[in-house]
Amino acid sequence: MNMHTPLPSPLSSASSLHDFFLARQPILNREQRLVAYELLFRSTSQQQLAVVGDDVEATATVIAHAAELGMEQVVGLQLAFINVDAVALMSDFIRFLPHHRVVLEILETVRVTPELLARISQLRQAGFRFALDDVVGESSDVQQLLPLIDVIKVDIAQLSEVALGELVPTLALSRKKLLAEKVETVAQFEQCLALGFDFFQGYYFARPVILAGKKMSPSELTILRLLEMVQSDADSRDIERCIQHDAMISLNLLRLVNTPAVSAGARIDTLGQALMLLGRRQLQRWLQILLYVKPGTSAPFASPLLQLATTRGKQLELMTEKLRPGQHQYADIGFTVGIMSLMDALFSMQMSEVVSSVRVHSRVSDALLFRHGELGHMLALVEQVEQADGGPATRAMLDELHLSEDDLNTIQVSAYEWVNSYVQDISLHASH
Repeated sequence: MNMHTPLPSPLSSASSLHDFFLARQPILNREQRLVAYELLFRSTSQQQLAVVGDDVEATATVIAHAAELGMEQVVGLQLAFINVDAVALMSDFIRFLPHHRVVLEILETVRVTPELLARISQLRQAGFRFALDDVVGESSDVQQLLPLIDVIKVDIAQLSEVALGELVPTLALSRKKLLAEKVETVAQFEQCLALGFDFFQGYYFARPVILAGKKMSPSELTILRLLEMVQSDADSRDIERCIQHDAMISLNLLRLVNTPAVSAGARIDTLGQALMLLGRRQLQRWLQILLYVKPGTSAPFASPLLQLATTRGKQLELMTEKLRPGQHQYADIGFTVGIMSLMDALFSMQMSEVVSSVRVHSRVSDALLFRHGELGHMLALVEQVEQADGGPATRAMLDELHLSEDDLNTIQVSAYEWVNSYVQDISLHASH
């Protein structure tokens, strides 16, 4: 293979981008803070990953897609892990990616050659970082690549508990960062934490661990009460009095409205001013987000559950706006369904208990409990995309909602951008 295989230009690949949608999977550190996302590109016409063997056009399409989206829009301040095969690594096209924002994840199908090792060394000198994907043992290829990579990703789904316990100490000798992928339960996370893994990928943090007799905290109950008051159009003075009873909610509300995005530089000193400035719609949204913020924790807005819940909420809101333009109340209900869909994990309670704790529209409860109705189908689609499940099933779900892959892509990127901007702005000013 030529050391620098030319690939099609982004423009020649752009027409193919419409066949793909983006899946964004969180990567957490040992403190359970969000540090990166793996970006996966999937097609609705086939189950396979977009990168297939040495298919130059498919590889070019994936990289063009990643470059076109813009890393800041998709991952915010976090890093992006992007799968690359031998064709991508050997191409000049790889330089369309911003080296300071990405970690190139070398697929397990890549065979090591002297040319490949030289190319990786060259890219490292240009500032790129590398991860090894789906490591389940110390093969010859793994040993040759180890000196050149930064992160070893271990596929724990392919290893028994005993085998995992034997492999990790051996890999740790390389002094590389270890990432456990496909961590789907809290028990698996705790095992990997004890083994010394540095990073974790999987949706274990979004799986509800039901605790019998679990009760909501006073602040959580106050926020739910406030949400009921906003939804029932209660008097503003009653809402203000309710907020005043919880010092943390009062403080956070004043911090929120004094961010440039909300107050445009004007100083807001009272709750009454804050409520007038926010308006009922923004107050409701802020209260829903605040439920996911744990007071007293470091970097509270880096919570992966908060990021995932707000992203779901915004995606459902944008879907409803696309399907029913001008119906703002319906869009708000869509946001509520998305952000409430993880409250069982947040509260360690059955979703049925969560729904019964606060009065919600029947369309909300039907969507949350049974995935029924249009909103339920939207939520099911968002969950399917999160899991990077492509193929005909996703295509059928899009067809049912009368959405195209282009619609889905636009909605996803808009939601990511909104959440990144919103959370960064709030977290920056909440620390002051």
